[in-house]
Amino acid sequence: MDPRELFGNIDIYLFDQLLKGRISPGQRILDAGCGTGRNLVYFLRSGYRAYAVDHSEDAILEVRKLAARLASEWTDEQARVESVEKMSFANDSFDVVISNAVLHFAESEANFQQMVQELWRVLRPGGLLFARLASSIGIEDKVEPLGNQRFKLPDGSERFLVDEERLMKMTDKLQGILLEPLKTVNVSNQRCMTTWCLKKPHILFFEPIEELRTDVQKETGMNPDKVDATDHKTEVDIMAEQISKEHYS
Repeated sequence: MDPRELFGNIDIYLFDQLLKGRISPGQRILDAGCGTGRNLVYFLRSGYRAYAVDHSEDAILEVRKLAARLASEWTDEQARVESVEKMSFANDSFDVVISNAVLHFAESEANFQQMVQELWRVLRPGGLLFARLASSIGIEDKVEPLGNQRFKLPDGSERFLVDEERLMKMTDKLQGILLEPLKTVNVSNQRCMTTWCLKKPHILFFEPIEELRTDVQKETGMNPDKVDATDHKTEVDIMAEQISKEHYS
């Protein structure tokens, strides 16, 4: 079989993850923001349990047609018209989550965080998050800030851009394991694309109560010195402990 027929127009850095053995036959794969399915051809042909979401109904119709032709087992429910920010899958549903050229369409920092957290939610412990997104790495002096972490690039497009510090902070926040150094491709100083590969750990460590305490105080405006008469703890401490228990239980 011709390689192009076997692999389709798969992203070369996603193909690299295949070559490194991080994606194995039989795994459940989600392409979040799949477009018309350019990255799904090999997985559909090779017995993976592939799923896809995209906000475009036309794109999902194309994916369903592609899957019906290539996959040995397929139901149209596996390709859904949904936003990446709010997917209908259960927690820990997938062995591999693909986000290829999607996250840079975030409208703000909050929207970016929401998308990443949702990708992480549906990824099972031990699973791989493969993300490729636009960044300012290497072209910091060539992009024009527009607000909300969005920038105008030299090629004229507008994107939400990350840098190395932002991605590393997000890695720490997720308690993810960086599988390899960040890799950035500079396209003639017109735009840059960074590959970010994370493994979701099997064990999540508790966020320090002191950090939660600070966050609670900032968000609620509570008096940090006001003590609850029953528990003999400050109200801020009580709420921080409740959040920690709910999040990690």
